[in-house]
Amino acid sequence: MSINICRDNHDPFYRYKMPPIQAKVEGRGNGIKTAVLNVSDVARALNRPAPYLVKYFGFELGAQTSISVDKDRYLVNGVHEPAKLQDVLDGFIAKFVLCGSCKNPETEIVITKDEDLIRECKACGKRTPMDLRNKLSSFILKNPPDSIGGKKKKSATASANVRGGGVSISDIAQGKSQSSGSAGTATDSIKEDDDDDELARQINAAASSLQEIEVKDDEWAVDMSEEAIRARAKELQVDSGAVSREFTKLEEFGEWILKEAGEDKKNLPSDVELYKKAAEFDILKEPKIACVLAQCIFSEDIVNEVSEHTSFFNKVFTSPEYERNFLGGIERYLGLEHQELIPQLPKVLVQLYNNDIISEDEIMSFGAKCSKKFVPKDISKKVRRAAKPFITWLENAESDEEEEDSDDEE
Repeated sequence: MSINICRDNHDPFYRYKMPPIQAKVEGRGNGIKTAVLNVSDVARALNRPAPYLVKYFGFELGAQTSISVDKDRYLVNGVHEPAKLQDVLDGFIAKFVLCGSCKNPETEIVITKDEDLIRECKACGKRTPMDLRNKLSSFILKNPPDSIGGKKKKSATASANVRGGGVSISDIAQGKSQSSGSAGTATDSIKEDDDDDELARQINAAASSLQEIEVKDDEWAVDMSEEAIRARAKELQVDSGAVSREFTKLEEFGEWILKEAGEDKKNLPSDVELYKKAAEFDILKEPKIACVLAQCIFSEDIVNEVSEHTSFFNKVFTSPEYERNFLGGIERYLGLEHQELIPQLPKVLVQLYNNDIISEDEIMSFGAKCSKKFVPKDISKKVRRAAKPFITWLENAESDEEEEDSDDEE
């Protein structure tokens, strides 16, 4: 049985077909989840990587997801009927598959040099943009189609289908403690190589013991602390010419933010203004901009403010290096300026994780070792130990997923 890809089209001779969503509820209690059984077939019909569909389900339903491409296993936490998933899929098709001009599904995703997402239609030739404010857009930018699906395959819509063919993450966010035996939801993984799985296990082991691995002393972070700013201002009064030559664009950008925002951060420039100013300074391609942003734009309400800037962060952070610098900037902000907020770090990490601002691997790496790159070692140890509840949740979630897959195989 097949259904029309565009379900608003009731023409019985409509040639673009896909199989309807099939789903099965598994588990019980807090561990209940829905396995989407035929994601690969549906994704092939839409000419989109299967993880895109599952991540979209998670974003729209407000649920955690588990993605295992090599095992062709896709889970969405909670109970979700096939009819509901089919309705959600209609939204995905409208926003990320159908041509914005002719509504034909024969499109491919194109990522431009400016990090914009385009649907390129093979039928009418039009190139129509996708909404970058959608959470899935940031996921696509970080995981381009080729990086998930390997070599490009011939569009199924142009070939086969044309022929008819325990303690949860919310508990951590609310500040509840993590017990050693509790089980969380499984984390997302789209990597297929065994080497990557082994690396993840090594990172998890390191997180448990909180090893202290120091980085080189000559690595540098932008210092936007009040003390550093005052020192630079004082030097500027003595010899403005010499100090001006030493000022970096990143420092100037950070000081502009702090000056505009005011002491209470109530006058913080909008995300659009921040982006334009960064472009004016020509620092958008400098990963250390993330370190500056983390130190300058947050107030004591950092937990809620993280999600408010999600689209901006996803637009600016184009590689893992940005993510590492952002975590380092948060480490400086909490460890040097607002130590009273250090206990809030697990909640901050929950927001970064849920909004796909920082990847699981970078969060795990951050919690696995201390570093002198951004703050003194003793402060790094204090800050990163505060991340332990969330790191433990990630570790247990991955372990539970491995055990569940093992039981399924038996």
